[in-house]
Amino acid sequence: MARVVLENVEKTYPGGLEAVKKFSLDIADREFLVLVGPSGCGKSTTLRCVAGLEDVTHGTIRIGERIVNDLPPKDRDIAMVFQNYALYPHMTVFENMAFGLKFRNVARRDVREKVQRAARILGIEGLLDRKPRTLSGGQRQRVAVGRAIVRDPKCFLFDEPLSNLDAKLRIEMRTEIKRLHADLKSTTIYVTHDQEEAMTLGDRIVVMKEGAIQQCGTPLEVYHRPANRFVAGFVGMPPMNFFEGTISEEGNALWFNEGTGRIAVPPWAYGTMHSKIGLRVVMGVRPQAIRDARIDTRGEDALSILQMRVDVVEFLGDKMDVYVSTAAHPNVIAHIDAHRRLLPNEIRPMYFDPDRLLFFEASPPGMTLAVAPAAVEDSRPIL
Repeated sequence: MARVVLENVEKTYPGGLEAVKKFSLDIADREFLVLVGPSGCGKSTTLRCVAGLEDVTHGTIRIGERIVNDLPPKDRDIAMVFQNYALYPHMTVFENMAFGLKFRNVARRDVREKVQRAARILGIEGLLDRKPRTLSGGQRQRVAVGRAIVRDPKCFLFDEPLSNLDAKLRIEMRTEIKRLHADLKSTTIYVTHDQEEAMTLGDRIVVMKEGAIQQCGTPLEVYHRPANRFVAGFVGMPPMNFFEGTISEEGNALWFNEGTGRIAVPPWAYGTMHSKIGLRVVMGVRPQAIRDARIDTRGEDALSILQMRVDVVEFLGDKMDVYVSTAAHPNVIAHIDAHRRLLPNEIRPMYFDPDRLLFFEASPPGMTLAVAPAAVEDSRPIL
């Protein structure tokens, strides 16, 4: 396996479209790194540049000790798994998995051993004589992964490999890929638009937007300490709620005024937010940090409540997504226990956990101003 280093990589297409902008990243040997972002953010283009399927406009790419900018894909010692599987329909599973080895003049006996070993790892030993058309989507994806495994490459590249599978199968294959990485100890770069996949698979995740890196860090770091509003809103389900308002001071306390009500600024944010008195800022709060406050709201808790109208209730088993609003901020989501009884159009006090608030600049790009010091140590589930 090998370390992969990208230094100021840029990709500009004819006509001036900048798909990748000054992308610099050091991927450690045996690391599982995930590139995540919305469609068109440049993540797949970046992966294709590493693979050699796209030429870089500027910058350098190293795989191991070699600069590979001018090397064709076959000489980069990488293996790529595509979204559409890219299997040959006229070949058996065995022939598909062995295809790349034949071009490398691997001995026939070694080819059989490598294919059978990969099939055993993936649980597809009984499928080796079948054609792709007779396989399910999950089985085809395992064959595509097996074709990559047999090559023993320095780096595995995955380009949205699970996007064609149904929800249940995606979870199963996600677990399989994570287990494979642990067994093979392979350097892996994985592209997805699904932030849940990114959070569960990656040792580190890179959030991209418009060809540029917005943040790189561990899943917990990116979730609890987002660099800006884009990252905060993209990572996490349901997505983070944002309230634009102003900071005011009354006595020794700071308040966030959202337009129809106010929330106490928690003491841990005083140092930063005191300089924002009279200015517009954005408060962020995840749906999991909002709850119905009709019960147990006394003392300091009463300083963290907004009166909100219930608009829509969506039941999700033991949880429910409740869409609430104020006159200034519609479509706020609270993800709460389903045993609470909330009715559309009623006004309810909603409690905002002060230790899970975030504050951002109001002007683009909305850089993060303040996050609770203990946020990363929070033991609550990521999603």
